[in-house]
Amino acid sequence: MRKLVHRKTARKRARLRHAVTRVKTKITKGDTVRVMRGNEKGKEGTVLRVYLKTGRATVEGINIVKRHRKARRPDEESGIIDMPAPMDLSNLMLLDPKTGQPTRIRARIDADGTKERISAKSGDPVPHPAR
Repeated sequence: MRKLVHRKTARKRARLRHAVTRVKTKITKGDTVRVMRGNEKGKEGTVLRVYLKTGRATVEGINIVKRHRKARRPDEESGIIDMPAPMDLSNLMLLDPKTGQPTRIRARIDADGTKERISAKSGDPVPHPAR
């Protein structure tokens, strides 16, 4: 009789062996961005969440999808709700605080050692929304 071999554990070990690479991005939560490509091209919104593992971001009011939601509590209603879905970071551009136009971002290290985001168009610093 053949010995029973479980393949599941071997697959799981192989999957866990790979290190998770995080995407480097200058866009953070709270930034105002403009969508440059796709169905939502030209729309603006604030970033609600950035997913560094997948290189995607959720923007308020952009890429709205319908989800069927079940009520979790007795006072909650179930039904179809609209919610923003994540979109790729490559389709978003940060807005320049001076002109309001989309711009690329550079990094500059000040004399005191703090790192600062600089707009490529105007050269002005782009402040972090949470700070």
